[in-house]
Amino acid sequence: MRYLTFAIGLLLLVTGCEDVIDVEVPTTEPRLIVNGLIRVDRNQEFLPVEIRVSETDNFFGETPVTELENALIIYGQPNPDAPELLNNMGTSSLAESAPGSGIYVPDPTFDADQRIRTQFVVPNTVFILLIGHKGRDYAARTPYSPVVPMDNLEQGDETLFDEDDTEVKITITDIEDVENYYVFDFGFGEFLALDDQFIDGQQFEFSYFYQKDLEPGEEVEISIMGADQQFFNYMDLLVEQTLDDGGVFETPAATVRGNIFDVTGLDNTLIFDNVNRPEAFPLGYFAVVDEFKQSLIIE
Repeated sequence: MRYLTFAIGLLLLVTGCEDVIDVEVPTTEPRLIVNGLIRVDRNQEFLPVEIRVSETDNFFGETPVTELENALIIYGQPNPDAPELLNNMGTSSLAESAPGSGIYVPDPTFDADQRIRTQFVVPNTVFILLIGHKGRDYAARTPYSPVVPMDNLEQGDETLFDEDDTEVKITITDIEDVENYYVFDFGFGEFLALDDQFIDGQQFEFSYFYQKDLEPGEEVEISIMGADQQFFNYMDLLVEQTLDDGGVFETPAATVRGNIFDVTGLDNTLIFDNVNRPEAFPLGYFAVVDEFKQSLIIE
């Protein structure tokens, strides 16, 4: 009975000492997030244009989708006398694919077909994304980035940190005397950025190790994408900051600035920067890149 009385007394003492601590989490104004990676498949008739938009939320919050007031893609060849302007311009008006989805595609209700034909995408083609959101105007400019296909993709038998690691070996042949940048998508939100600083014009093989359990018979799809230097730098920094966070396009790090600028009030949105607006920019990136895919069955 003494032990029972002691246990009850101890329980009451511990319960009475509990304090509720209110943690004050930081709050910030929502910031627009733009996932505008367009992956070009040369075997398809049209570009798979899909611009996804959401907003940052408070600490511990999710990233809710948002709605744009307007969205337009302009594309063409740079004018030799004024590279900021485009010759042979085409346009694609975008509309939300379904209400509340936050996904914008070529407007199917437009009088003319707003899809962009792959045949019009050639080297030196420049794309400009113009969007309106909550009374602000934003713009991004990016070149089309071609890429070489993978020469070989196979599973290796080496490990890196853990015996359950799965090695895949990729071989590519770099184009000589051209500054080439590559972004590899290994699925599961895992990316790798690579340049040709030390492999110019050479055939190159490297290994990538999955740090997650892959079962025999499981299929993984790996792709190689082109990139210009700006997109390469963005992805390289973003991969470092989002390791094990579920993917570089899910919750972009606020410290990594993309190529989308606030152009509200500018006279010419084809000539823009945010030199005088260092804090006025959304997160995310707009890029149009070649992509080649291969699948691998894990043994």
